[in-house]
Amino acid sequence: MYKNNGTEVFVIDGHMHLWDASEKNQIPGEHGKDWIDCFYAYHNGLSPAEEKWDYETFCDYGEERLIKDCFVNGYVDIGILNSTYLKEWYKDGFNSHQQNYALKKKYPDRFILNGAFDPRDGEAGLDAYRQMCEEYPIQGLKLYTAEWKDGSKGWSLNDPMAYKYLALTEELGIKNVHVHKGPTVYPLSRDAFDVHDVDYAATDFPNLNFIVEHVGLPRLEDFCWIATQERNVYAGLAVAMPFIHPRPRYFAEIIASLLFWIGEDKILFGSDYAIWTPKWLIDKFMAFELPQDIKEEFGVDLTPEAKAKILGGNAAALYGIDVKVHGEKIANDEISQQFPVAELQAH
Repeated sequence: MYKNNGTEVFVIDGHMHLWDASEKNQIPGEHGKDWIDCFYAYHNGLSPAEEKWDYETFCDYGEERLIKDCFVNGYVDIGILNSTYLKEWYKDGFNSHQQNYALKKKYPDRFILNGAFDPRDGEAGLDAYRQMCEEYPIQGLKLYTAEWKDGSKGWSLNDPMAYKYLALTEELGIKNVHVHKGPTVYPLSRDAFDVHDVDYAATDFPNLNFIVEHVGLPRLEDFCWIATQERNVYAGLAVAMPFIHPRPRYFAEIIASLLFWIGEDKILFGSDYAIWTPKWLIDKFMAFELPQDIKEEFGVDLTPEAKAKILGGNAAALYGIDVKVHGEKIANDEISQQFPVAELQAH
C-alpha cells in the first residue's frame, strides 16, 4: 500500500489490460498492427524516456510483467481488468474476459473482472451476455462504442437494443459501466466515441454508474456539462493522467476542470496499462500541485485527501470495497511479500 507522510493510500487502478497484440495473434490483412501501433505512439509520446518500452515487449508483455509493473513496483492494490475484444483484428481477441479471468482466478483478491456486451449481437446476444455473467465473476463492464463489427463502425448507448442490454445489466446486479469516450485509436472513428449518448443512458438508467474513461477527451467540456447534471456519471483519468509529464499545465487544466464541475468524489485513477505503467503516474500525481493562478481561477485545490480519493477511495466506493478489510486480506498474499512500500515526503 502506498504511504504518503505516514498515511496509507489504497490504490485501485481503474483501467488496465492484459493484451496480446503480437503478430501471431493478428488476423492477416486486418487492422491489428494499426491498432497497436497507435497505442505505441501514445506510449512514446507521453512517457518519460526511462519508462519507454521496446515495441516487441509492448505488443505482448505477459502476466509476469503485469504483476511486477502494477503490483510489485507500481503501488496498485487492486486492478480493474477491462475487456476489449477486437475479434475482427485479433484471432483470440485483443484482451478478452476469458484471458483476464486467468489472472483473476490466480489472484482473486487483486483483480476486478469486467466483461462487455455489444448490442449489435441482437436478441441472441442477450443470452450469451447472461451466460458470461453466470460463468465468470463479472463485476462491471467496459464498453467500446466505436468497435467495428460486420461492417458497422460503432453504436450508441441510447440505441434501443443497447437499452435492452443495459436493462439486463441492472437485472444481473452489475452497477458499474466503464465506457471508452476519449481519443480515437486508429482506424476507429472519432465520432463513435462522442459523449452525447452518455447523457441519455445515465438519465434513463439512474441505478447504473457510468465511468467515462479518458474523461471524454478531446471533448472535456461536453463531458463536464453532462457529468455535473448526471449524479451517476464519473470521470476515469486514463489517458488524461499521462499529460502530467510532457504537458503539466494541460493536465492541471483538466484536473481543475473536473474538480470544479464534478468534485473530488467522482474522479477515478486509471493507468491504461500497458500503455503506461502506474508507478511513474502515481509518483508524479502525488507530487503534483496546481499552479496558483489555476487554483484562483477555478477555486479548487488538489489536496492530499482528494488525491487519495482519486487513487482508490472513489473506485472502492463504487465497487463496494471496504479498504481496511481488503487491505488486511491482501497484506500477506503472494504479491504483497514482494511489495515495496513507498514513502513520499510532504510537498
